[in-house]
Amino acid sequence: MWLEIKAITKNYKTRQVGQRAVKPRNPVKRNAFSGCWWLQYEELFCCETLCSRRYLKTSHKLYSATYDPNEKTFEKLLIANRGEIACRVIKTCKKMGIKTVAIHSDVDANAVHVKMADEAVCVGPAPTSKSYLNMDAIMEVIKKTRAQAVHPGYGFLSENKEFARRLAAEGVTFIGPDTHAIQAMGDKIESKLLAKNAKVNTIPGFDGVVKDADEAVRIAREIGYPVMIKASAGGGGKGMRIAWDDEETREGFRFSSQEAASSFGDDRLLIEKFIDNPRHIEIQVLADKHGNALWLNERECSIQRRNQKVVEEAPSTFLDPETRRAMGEQAVALAKAVKYSSAGTVEFLVDSSKNFYFLEMNTRLQVEHPVTECITGLDLVQEMIRVAKGYPLRHKQADIPINGWAVECRVYAEDPYKSFGLPSIGKLSQYQEPLHVPSVRVDSGIQQGSDISIYYDPMISKLITYGSNRAEALKRMEEALDNYVIRGVTHNISLLREVIIHPRFVRGDISTKFLPEVYPDGFKGHKLTDLERRELLATAASLYVAEQLRSQRFLGTPRIPIAKSKRSSWELSVHLGDGIYPVAVSKDGSSFSVEVDGMKLNVTSEWNLASPLLSVTIDGTQRTIQRLSRNASGSTSIQFLGTVYKLQILTKVAAELSKYMPEKAAEDTSSILRSPMPGAVVAVSVKPGDMVSEGQEICVIEAMKMQNSMIAAKTGKVKAVHCKAGDTVGEGDLLVELE
Repeated sequence: MWLEIKAITKNYKTRQVGQRAVKPRNPVKRNAFSGCWWLQYEELFCCETLCSRRYLKTSHKLYSATYDPNEKTFEKLLIANRGEIACRVIKTCKKMGIKTVAIHSDVDANAVHVKMADEAVCVGPAPTSKSYLNMDAIMEVIKKTRAQAVHPGYGFLSENKEFARRLAAEGVTFIGPDTHAIQAMGDKIESKLLAKNAKVNTIPGFDGVVKDADEAVRIAREIGYPVMIKASAGGGGKGMRIAWDDEETREGFRFSSQEAASSFGDDRLLIEKFIDNPRHIEIQVLADKHGNALWLNERECSIQRRNQKVVEEAPSTFLDPETRRAMGEQAVALAKAVKYSSAGTVEFLVDSSKNFYFLEMNTRLQVEHPVTECITGLDLVQEMIRVAKGYPLRHKQADIPINGWAVECRVYAEDPYKSFGLPSIGKLSQYQEPLHVPSVRVDSGIQQGSDISIYYDPMISKLITYGSNRAEALKRMEEALDNYVIRGVTHNISLLREVIIHPRFVRGDISTKFLPEVYPDGFKGHKLTDLERRELLATAASLYVAEQLRSQRFLGTPRIPIAKSKRSSWELSVHLGDGIYPVAVSKDGSSFSVEVDGMKLNVTSEWNLASPLLSVTIDGTQRTIQRLSRNASGSTSIQFLGTVYKLQILTKVAAELSKYMPEKAAEDTSSILRSPMPGAVVAVSVKPGDMVSEGQEICVIEAMKMQNSMIAAKTGKVKAVHCKAGDTVGEGDLLVELE
């Protein structure tokens, strides 16, 4: 099949594909009449990318998402969500010829999803309870815009049975399952009972609602530690705590119930046996209203922090065909047991012996759905819309392929050096997605100038790479992460890159404990080998010299025409970490010969210092680096192999004189408590004059719907309290002082 690319934006992103054409002689050919380009339509849906060339690369010949203009669905659809998932739904709606309505809070008025939609309406102020969870306001917008259907995305109201019921009462189609399935699967207690009845493997635990902390302790003792305390209506890692003893059970009950109430409006909890060191593997299901149901293979989601996924891939390295089939058949059996109709995900914990246990079912589109789209070629949003309209599934189980390998990294505005990722806020001063890298897909809802605020999830984007095999997909991910430009907020690219190149991850030896096991003392960034250290020093010194040479020129002409011949060698001193290294640089055309540790390295680049990305070749090894900052004192920050390194580059004379410069004394942090992240103060447990013990809770900070307990670093008396419940605090703000 051959299709015409109807419209290409100025940045060459394909906006619409449609209209049959006669097959030309060449695979890619310009139509002399229309001025458009033709391509054989073998492109995977997942690899719709921003291309530097005016054609799309083909991936494989099996499944491709196709859009039939004669298949009528809805004229107008409202997306009850924000950010990247709202943008994702809008893209498919445009391909299906459906007009879209976006809702937004007042702080999201200039958001990307608002600009992409055909219509946009504000539903309230920034807090989610007053905007994206405000059912009355959203229902009013639906009536006003005459939207025929609503896609809820994920989170917010996506698994709210009351919202689905109100839509049905107004004759508006909910793009998802019916209220019965939402109720049955959204309630973890009821879903576990249904799973047992459907002969799905389940985790041992208490099947009722836990009333209070005392009952939680009693149940935990009966089950046997460790146990998992989690919100009955929860998901996304919110309202979940692992308890290893009675004290942790009481604390976990308190925090989980508070988070559950804040995130889902339902503070009910359940307790079940915690399976130590498992894998988290989920099955994507797709079912229609005619009794048909499919499993679309698995996703490996074991790389997590705070019970939230960080890296996902499809398929899993761990499953054999027999286990995959058994998990898929149980997932479909559960879907059929509740007459499920839409896309959904059945999550399992899998132990080292490939025994698998039902965890929960998410009755919505999953965050990590793109990796499934990559290996199957299906557009899951399109399938959800078709099913909601009443169409039967177009495929049989035998038709569902596993073609190639896909990996997804969740790029967050987080500081990975703090508990593997505490939220960061700010404005994206510079933003450039790595779409020039082959087979890369970026699902995002932000752009340069966007604000990352305390009100919403700190996800910047989902970065997906595809390859014919896992090694190829991981290599492309490594390249994509190196080429991703994000300035203005702290991000977790350094952690993501370290995960995907770690030997344990590469060989598939992973579990949900991967991060704490690999980094028991917390994430510290990339540990440079001796060769990598020399490469970084040589690159930094070459950058310094290149900049010195550029500063001597003005519009391509030396500032002082009568100046003596150009300098060709430099003796520098580079400070990196705890070491100070003498570096000698000599210029040879566009290259630099750099001597470090008695070894010479040849450094070559175009030295375009205005570009956020700099491709450097060091003795034949290509590296993509980013220089993030520099100042007149010689200090510079360079992102190298994903990690940001701080260096100071001085001439030999300046280095000698720097010995006499006084150093600023480090702050004594044992007597003060500062906020490690921006957020809202939920509770303050002390007052001036109170005695506190080391490790005692001082206050609780909520950031992005996650509650974090701040504790005392030492035993002492409280001198002053600088915050109260309800205050908004920034990263580094002083909270409490001890004498």
